[in-house]
Amino acid sequence: MKVRIERRLTQPRWLTVAVPVGSLTAAFGLIAVVLLATGHNPAATYRDVFEAAFAANGALTQTLVNATPLLFTGLAAAAAFRMNLFNIGGEGQLYFGTIGSAAAGLLLAGQPGPIVIPAMIAGGMAAGAAWALVPAFLRAFFSTNEIITSLMLNYVAGLILTYLIFDSHSYWRDSESASAAVFPVGKALSDAASWPTIGSSVVVPLGFLIGIGVAIGIWVLYARTRFGFEVQVIGDSPRAARYAGMRTRRKILAVMALSGAIAGLGGASQIGDFRHTLDADPKGLRAYGYGYTGIVVAALARYNPFAVVLVAFLLGGLQNAGSTLQGPDFPSGLVGRCRG
Repeated sequence: MKVRIERRLTQPRWLTVAVPVGSLTAAFGLIAVVLLATGHNPAATYRDVFEAAFAANGALTQTLVNATPLLFTGLAAAAAFRMNLFNIGGEGQLYFGTIGSAAAGLLLAGQPGPIVIPAMIAGGMAAGAAWALVPAFLRAFFSTNEIITSLMLNYVAGLILTYLIFDSHSYWRDSESASAAVFPVGKALSDAASWPTIGSSVVVPLGFLIGIGVAIGIWVLYARTRFGFEVQVIGDSPRAARYAGMRTRRKILAVMALSGAIAGLGGASQIGDFRHTLDADPKGLRAYGYGYTGIVVAALARYNPFAVVLVAFLLGGLQNAGSTLQGPDFPSGLVGRCRG
């Protein structure tokens, strides 16, 4: 007797809830075993994690700060993965987003915020999209595996970022201030280039609100337009798409550019919301691995843009809690590599 496993054509609604709930239950159970083995009370630890991430004074603000870059890189990965394009280059595209955004902010120094901020957004998106088009072109015209090319380009982008600040006298490098004479740093942007925040008790970065808008835009694009329909057909059956006359190469370029633009927008948010200078320090922006974590966010959200918002928020809370709890009783090996 032969047994053959086939993929379901339709999935029951209860399964979409049961799988994540069961996964979370199993995860919390395994974590409880680890906590007990290391001499910690699981219930008390879970309570401390919740308070540190969401309930303590200022916790929600810091959670939103941590969640903002994960939101953009998660949406970038989800936008590409929906067409079975595995863009692993969100990290490098985010770096290029910071470069393009900082260039726009420095170029328009002295201009008011309503001019500088949109230019920073456009600069970040254009730079991220341009970097994503490199593996897209190779995939579309030479059938090169985009996983390898986009992944390797992350390291190239990191080296370029280092070169601009540490190994050259580029437009982005500060060569006049006293601190720059001691250690290479990027030029500080003007006050008009600092993105505004929303709220007082809970401060919401502008980038997080823009990310929610991007999630809505992606959903509309993929669920309500011809472009989205063709992307789904090409992702599910490239042969059928070619038979129907769909321009596969154009879609590859367009989807990868969209994905890179979203990651580049995350880089612009890093400049405008938080850093206000081009950060090339290996212990700074490059140490967080936002692009790689974004892939996890997209996978957990099952490439649903609205779910990406929720997952990014939850993972941002976990990162915040890990940073808060880390100490003698909770070493970094137990809470994860928490930085900042």
